Amino acid sequence: MNGSLGLYGDLFAELDRLQQNFEQAFSTGGGIRALPRRTFPVINVGSTPDAIEVLALAPGVDPAALQITVDKGLLVMAGERKDDLPTDRDNTAVYAQERFKGTFRRVISLPEDADPARISATYCDGLLRVSVARREASKPRQITVN
Repeated sequence: MNGSLGLYGDLFAELDRLQQNFEQAFSTGGGIRALPRRTFPVINVGSTPDAIEVLALAPGVDPAALQITVDKGLLVMAGERKDDLPTDRDNTAVYAQERFKGTFRRVISLPEDADPARISATYCDGLLRVSVARREASKPRQITVN
């Protein structure tokens, strides 16, 4: 009887571990530290009656190296952040490095009413702002009854 109880104990421990992994993977809170490692840039996506707004925190990125494309309802932001921090390789042993360097790619699914022909992007002080206008036909309009 004790042998079968041990099996159930292992089963419950495994189910608990799976639940913790599930909660960690699909957690919506916790801020920037809750993001999976190497998620760069961090983004906020919002909407106004006229546009879908994407803000990407991307300090240290050369704006000329940014590539923004839209295809089949997906907004793709890609680029590279180079390692331009000063280092003294002879006297410094790095034991922690949190600053992301290298290529990145973020893909955002756009709503159906997004107009891929009307997109603007600006980059200032490390903030990339991409604005995707909504289609005129999708905006509510007042109909006059005669």
